[in-house]
Amino acid sequence: MLLTVNQLWGWRGVTGKRYSTATAVALICAATVLAAPGTAFARPAKPPASPTPRTDTSLEQVRKEIDDLYHDAGVATDAYNAAEEKADKQSEQIVKLAKDIADGQAKLKKLQARAGAAARAQYRGGGMPDEAQLMLSEDPGQFLDGAGRMRQGEKATKGMLTELERTQDDLRIYAKDATARWKKLEANRKAKAASKKKIKKKIAAAEKIESTLEKKERDRLRKLEEAAALKKQSAWVSSGVLKDIDGKASPQGRKAIEFATAQIGKPYVWGAEGPGSYDCSGLTSKAWSAAGRGIPRTSQEQWKQLPHVDVKNMRPGDLIIYHSDASHVGMYLGDGAIVHAPRPGRNVTITGAGSMQILGVVRPDK
Repeated sequence: MLLTVNQLWGWRGVTGKRYSTATAVALICAATVLAAPGTAFARPAKPPASPTPRTDTSLEQVRKEIDDLYHDAGVATDAYNAAEEKADKQSEQIVKLAKDIADGQAKLKKLQARAGAAARAQYRGGGMPDEAQLMLSEDPGQFLDGAGRMRQGEKATKGMLTELERTQDDLRIYAKDATARWKKLEANRKAKAASKKKIKKKIAAAEKIESTLEKKERDRLRKLEEAAALKKQSAWVSSGVLKDIDGKASPQGRKAIEFATAQIGKPYVWGAEGPGSYDCSGLTSKAWSAAGRGIPRTSQEQWKQLPHVDVKNMRPGDLIIYHSDASHVGMYLGDGAIVHAPRPGRNVTITGAGSMQILGVVRPDK
């Protein structure tokens, strides 16, 4: 039999203490639950099982997969930068063509006005120019004077018509050239958009993989990255290559190094060329620009256009191009080290020159 609130309020129990109303209500609720038939009591839920830690072998596979994704993003970044550079040049050319067309149209308008004035004068003279009428004069002086003026008039008219025709031809060429450049500009715009989409897709895939890792696993992954780079650097140094490398930086090379090393700690951002962030070729191109030497914007064009030097002859300030597709670049500092912008999620830093696959070396100021 359940107790009423009043009964509980007055009940002192074995302790001899009077219960408050709130306590009484709680006791009633408890008693009701206990008295209810068929009441089931759930077992306490088990805590979720901790995920099985990844082994170093599986983390190494993750590292390679992430490296491949960021490499592909780097290739797409180079394509994006190349398309952007071409688009900038084409835009400048189109602006110049537009000015040429505007100047040509103004010139054509003046020539057409002159030709119209000459035609109206001939009409007023009964279809015969004033000079021709003077030639019909019986006065020898007027005749000679008229003959000279006629020759001058014919020459001027012929020159005006030639210039008019040339101006019209120029305008046709300008218009055709502008149309072709607009088409190229649109093609580059589409190429940029496709590369941008690919970059974001690859980076998102890499970040998704990294997000599945526990903090301890991310720390271990970072150590695996460093170990892999150190292993490659050690093998490169052990080959004895540094024994033959003793070149000194040129004055421009020192300025480029000074600029590049001042950017250490700034984040990698694809397509960026400063001042707050850089991608790999954005860093090297801006560094050499600061040294007074303009070079191509992308690592692939730096490899194609700049003079090549043997690794054994490289000197500080030279650019080392990496991977078979020339998708990465760093600046040699000497003593087997480079400064570079590694990849998304990393900052501009110094690392071993042999920590990646070297394609070759180029010298901007050769």
